[in-house]
Order: sequence, then C-alpha cells, then structure tokens
Amino acid sequence: MGKAAALCGGGSSSTTTRGLVSLLSAVPCLGCQELPTMSAEPGGRGGGGGGGGTPSGTLPAAPGSDTYKGWLFKWTNYLKGYQRRWFVLSNGLLSYYRTQAEMAHTCRGTINLSTAHIDTEDSCNIVLSNGGRTYHLKANSEVERQRWVTALELAKAKAIRMRNNQSVQTLAQRVLSPGATRCSGGDDSGDEEPASQSDKSELHGTLKTLSSKLEDLSTCNDLIAKHGAALQRSLSELENLKLPAESGEKIKAVNERATLFRITSNAMINACRDFLDLAETHSRKWQRALQYEREQRIRLEETIEQLAKQHNSLERACRGAPGLSASSTGITSTAKGSVQSAKGEASDEDEETEYFDAMEDAPAFITVTADPKHHRRSGSNLSGASEGHPEDWNLEDNVFESSNQSSYNESTCKDLLLFKKRRRTRIPNKPNYSLNLWSIMKNCIGKELSKIPMPVNFNEPLSMLQRLTEDLEYHELLDKAVKCESSTEQMCFVAAFSVSSYSTTVHRTAKPFNPLLGETYELDRLEEFGFRSLCEQVSHHPPAAAHHVYSKRGWTLWQEITIASKFRGKYLSIMPLGAIHLEFHSSGNHYVWRKVTSTVHNIIVGKLWIDQSGEIEIVNHKSKDKCQLKFTPYSYFSRDVPRKVTGVVSDADGKAHYVMSGTWDEKMECSKIVHSSHGSTSTEGKQKTVYQTLSPKVLWKKYPLPVNAENMYFFSDLALTLNEPEERVAPTDSRLRPDQRLMENGLWDEANVEKQRLEEKQRAVRRRREAEAVEALEEGKDYEGYIPLWFERKVDAVTGELICVYKGGYWEAKEKQDWSLCPDIF
Repeated sequence: MGKAAALCGGGSSSTTTRGLVSLLSAVPCLGCQELPTMSAEPGGRGGGGGGGGTPSGTLPAAPGSDTYKGWLFKWTNYLKGYQRRWFVLSNGLLSYYRTQAEMAHTCRGTINLSTAHIDTEDSCNIVLSNGGRTYHLKANSEVERQRWVTALELAKAKAIRMRNNQSVQTLAQRVLSPGATRCSGGDDSGDEEPASQSDKSELHGTLKTLSSKLEDLSTCNDLIAKHGAALQRSLSELENLKLPAESGEKIKAVNERATLFRITSNAMINACRDFLDLAETHSRKWQRALQYEREQRIRLEETIEQLAKQHNSLERACRGAPGLSASSTGITSTAKGSVQSAKGEASDEDEETEYFDAMEDAPAFITVTADPKHHRRSGSNLSGASEGHPEDWNLEDNVFESSNQSSYNESTCKDLLLFKKRRRTRIPNKPNYSLNLWSIMKNCIGKELSKIPMPVNFNEPLSMLQRLTEDLEYHELLDKAVKCESSTEQMCFVAAFSVSSYSTTVHRTAKPFNPLLGETYELDRLEEFGFRSLCEQVSHHPPAAAHHVYSKRGWTLWQEITIASKFRGKYLSIMPLGAIHLEFHSSGNHYVWRKVTSTVHNIIVGKLWIDQSGEIEIVNHKSKDKCQLKFTPYSYFSRDVPRKVTGVVSDADGKAHYVMSGTWDEKMECSKIVHSSHGSTSTEGKQKTVYQTLSPKVLWKKYPLPVNAENMYFFSDLALTLNEPEERVAPTDSRLRPDQRLMENGLWDEANVEKQRLEEKQRAVRRRREAEAVEALEEGKDYEGYIPLWFERKVDAVTGELICVYKGGYWEAKEKQDWSLCPDIF
C-alpha cells in the first residue's frame, strides 16, 4: 500500500504513465483469475512485469515499439506434435519463425488479429482462429500463457481501432482536398500549393499523435472498467459474508482494489497531462520544421526545373548533330572524345583483378587487368604470350569503339530511319483478366488430352516464328563482325550476338503461340537495316521451325529449331534442339552453335521467372577457332552476379586470345589477352590459368525497354513492330492469324474461341493426311506426307544432320503477288 501511494503521488507524469499501465497489466485480477501480460503499450511505450522480471524466453517490448516477442510451442501434426517456435506480435499481426535468426529472411506464417478469435483451452493452451487458419499454441506456464493472452487482446483491440480510424482519415482527406484546391487557384498558386501540402502533412502528423494518445486513454479506460468491475464483485461478496476470517480477507481485497482503482485513475489523468504538454512543446518545433521543409522543397523544384531545361537543350543538340563519324564536329565528337579520355584514364589506373568461374569442360581461369602503358613499353617481352602485341588492341579499336557507341549511334540511326518508314511504338495494354482455373477444367471434361485447348491467358500476342525472328534485334553486331580482319576478333562479335538473343526473355514469362503447320513469317528490313528474314513451320509433331536470314551487308544466317520440354514439378525445362549456322560472304567463315536450356521457375505457385543455364560452343569450321561460353545458373547462395556469362575465345591451336564476360540480360564485354600463365590448382583438382588482359571493351549493351512496357507484355521496340499489319505478305503470315490479332486487341474470350477453331481445323487436315497415307499404303504407293513450301530437307555438310534449308521462291512470289501455292490454314 505504501508503494502504491508513492506511485500515486510522486514522479513525473510521463514516467508514471509508462510504468503504471505496464504495472496494471501485470496485476492479477481476483475476480476473474486472469493474469495480464507484459505488452507494448498502445502508442509505442514498452512495459515490464509487476516484479520487474520477464518470463523465460519472452522479451518485453522496447520503448518506442509495439512489438512483443517470445517462445511458444505450436502444434504441427500428429507425428511431431508441438514444436518450439519464435513468435513476434507487431502491428496487429502475429508471426512465427523456427529460430530468431529466421526473422531476417523467412516468415513461417502470419495471422491478422483484427479478425481473429482468441480462446483458451486449459491452463497453458491458446487457440487463435482466423477464417480457415487455426493456431494451437502452448506456453510454458499459466502465467506466461496469460501474459500472451492479454498482449494478444490488447493488440487485437488496437488493430480494430486502427482499421476503423482509416475510414475516418480517408474522409478527412476528402474534406481537406477542396480547400487545398481553393488555395492553389489564386494568382500566387505557386506559393500557396506547397503551403497546402505542408499543412496536410502537419495535420496528418498531429492526427497520428492524437490518435496515439487517445489509445493510451482508451487503454486506461479499459483497465478502469476491468478493475472497477472486480471491485464491485468484491464488495458484493463482502456484504454476504458471515465468518469473521473470511470477512478479513475480503476486506483486504477490497482495499487492494480501491488502491488499484485510484492508481488507474491517476494514470489516466497523467496521460491527459502528457497529451497537453506534448502538444504545447512540439507545436513550435513542428512549425519551424515544416517551414524549413517548405523552403527546401521550393529550392529542389527550382533545381529540377533547371536540370530539365538543360537536359532538353542537350537532347535537341544531339538530335541536330550533323554527323556520326569520329571526324564530325559538334556534340557527337565532343562526347566521344570525353568518353575516350575518361576510359583512358580509367584503364591507366585500373589494376583490379577480375575472377571468372571455371567451366566444367574447360580449365579454370583468372583474368588480371593489365596496365596498357606498361605493356606498350614492354610489348616485345610478351610477344610470345599471345598472337599479337598489346599495341594490336589499340589498332583494332576502330571496330570495338564503334560497338561501344552502338547504343547511341543505333538509336540516332533509328531516329533518322523513322522518316523513311514509321513503325508503331505501342500496342493495346494487356487486359487485367483473372485466370479462372475452374472454367478451364470445366471446358476439358469429356475431351481427349490432345484436344484440350490452352487458353490465351498463358500466351503473349506473338507466335513462335516471331519470337525466333526477334533474335535479330541486335543484327548490327553481325554487321560489325563483317568488318573484322581477324577471325578471333570476329568470333567475339558472334559470341556477343549469340548471347544477345536471350536479353528479351528476362521479363517475358508468357509463352508464344504455337505456329500452325505451314504458317510463315517474314521480316523485310532490306531498305532499313539491310536484311530480310523468313520463317516457316515445317513440322507439327514434333514442332519444328526453319529460319533463313540474308543480309546485303555480308552475312547469311539459317537454322532449324525444335523445342523439347520437360516438366519437373516446380519448374519447366525448355531445350531448343538444332544448330544455328552463320556464314560471312567475303571471308567464308562458317560459325555453328546451339542454344542453351531455358528454365521457367515457379510453375505451380509463385511468380514466374526465367533462367538460362548451360554452355554454348561456337566453332568456326573454316579457321577452327572456338569460343566456349558458360551461362551460370542462378543460385540463392552464390556471390556471383545474377545471369552471369563468361567465356574464352581461342584459335585452332587452343591458344586463348580474348576473354568474354557479362550478363545475358544487360551487356557483354571483351578483353584482349596479353599474357597467360598457369596458376594454382583449384579445390576440384583442376589447374587454373591466369590471363593478363587489357581493359575490357563493351561489344553489346541491351536497349532500354519502351515506356509502359510492363503493360505491353514487356515487349522491346522490335517486338512491338513484329505483329504490325503489313500489306503484300503471304496469306499464311503470322500477322494474319485471327486469334493472335484478337488477343493483341484485348478480346481474349473471342481469341479463345478462334484459337479452338483453328486447332480443330488443323486436326481435320492432319486426319485427312493420315487417311491418304493409309489409302496409299493399301494401294502400294509411296506417300511423302507434308512437304514444306519454301524450305527443303538436306543433309548439312558441316554437322551431318538432316535440316531444312531455304530453297528460294518466296521473295519472288511476293514481288509477283502470286500466293497460289500457299495453303488455307486460317
């Protein structure tokens, strides 16, 4: 009683408020036999137990925190029973983890207390239920259980109050917005608008503090009601007593309850006093802070306006540059000179070491960036270490430097070419349709597995033939490779081109449309970029597409790709089968390589994401040069850069000349090797090779995505034009496919109906061919089956494989507009 009286009369108001609410929460109630827990006081103050200690494994809330933590046992299943878990109560949410260390990265489960029901089964058990989720928890003791129950009830009450206050705050914002509008409508709108915004911020801060203090008062009010009810019950029992001994005990209890009631009332008064003191103390400080922030905002707006004007003037100057060559004057040459000088200074001072992962079938290697000045002076000493002197790196810069400025030059060239023929820069936004799995399953009842239509919800409005053509987005790399005199240098550009074809897949998780048998796609950019491309679906089972590209700038590319896929539960592996051929007209260099495996993760649950992994071996069958690229698979525990690609370019004798490095979604760099030596042996028993290289040159860099790309299927600038309607194309062209066009226009339901019609039409044609084959077999005749229209099957002289190569005739038919040989597939 003396200690309670001291608490009533002495101490500062703020300290008393903090201590008393926590003290009252820990005092047992004689009427209901509850033991409230040590919990964070609403408004951000922590508390302790009545005796100043904490239960085993349970942490009291720190000052300024609404968090309550501790160990509890959670029911898992009948095999493991109750398991010890670390629980965290914060902001109306109860979360649990296996260990305290897991709080940094993995949450095992969370339940929202605002809609949860809290129940107690026995002396140590707690049952939390929220809709379909139920947690069965057990504490070490009844006291600890009661602490958690009280903390949960207070957190639930606070969460409900916060949820109710949100609607009130929203209403207050709507009421305030017309006033702000009126303030900004006068002649001094530029000055009044920041003030109105600051007033709003000040008002929101004040409302937040007021609501916190009101929650303090509400908590004290709840405690007063609770202890007042207990006091009334004690008084009622006192009146019915007859025995003197019992009378003495009950009278003592009444005295204790009366003392607690006075303490609680005093705490409520102190909370009110705190509220007034805080409002008076911080009002002037808030005004000064808001005035300072208002001035800073005005200065920042002026600075941003100046930067925007400078950026606009620089942009206009760049567009008006007279030439793009190194000898041109103006901003272009100045910018180029500054870039070169900056790179020269960086390379002179760059002595950092770069490390590359070892490839499985190749020896491990380490690259060390060398000092160009040093190697210019002592180049004769290193002449035996590589094919040429270090000076060759500078002599060959005419091609490499052009690739470093490819993004600027190409973008400028594209702007100039737009005057010749304007291509579209956007498509209709992707509709926000929810995928109803039940409707899909309902449409599949009673149908054969091969006849189940896949809805367009999983697709993007491009066909596989158009995706294959999209590999030509960075065709300028091959144009630069034509100018290379060295075959190993040319190999570097070919390697960068092979990697660039994967840059569009980083965000593109939707599947393209499966082409119909006989479907074609042309991309005629002969006048703009010097090449024309043709694709044809030459087989349906298995699906195979043939591709042929001719460039008047000195190269030809052809390939036949068959897609094999394997579903492995959590992810889908897509393995392109078939070789890619590239031949340069002047030199006769013939390069062959194959694509790596693409993996689509989180097929069942989670957000889809794509990774590329495996190795690409590019072989020049004329000079026998090789480049082996390794696509490192993503690993959560790896310290490497995600989507990393490394490789080495070597000649026919196996001597390394260049080191390739970069990522398949951003850029590729090339470093010339000036010296190589054998290093230490790795942990796997392989001997590492140390390559000393010059500073790297950027061969390829990804173009930025267009504006609003996230709402246009993450299409690149080229992808946006692939399905653009064009005249004079073949009637089998993918641009004329009706279901794909309907999907692009946002009519997904109609697209699904049309897609089903086209697939059924294709099945009818296949059944007719099968009937013709049976009839020919019965008559003893040969039946050739489907024959591609523009391609023919031949044995490749390099790989020995039977592939489809272009036999000619398409562009001549287009010139004459004679499409009589084309089948009716749409």
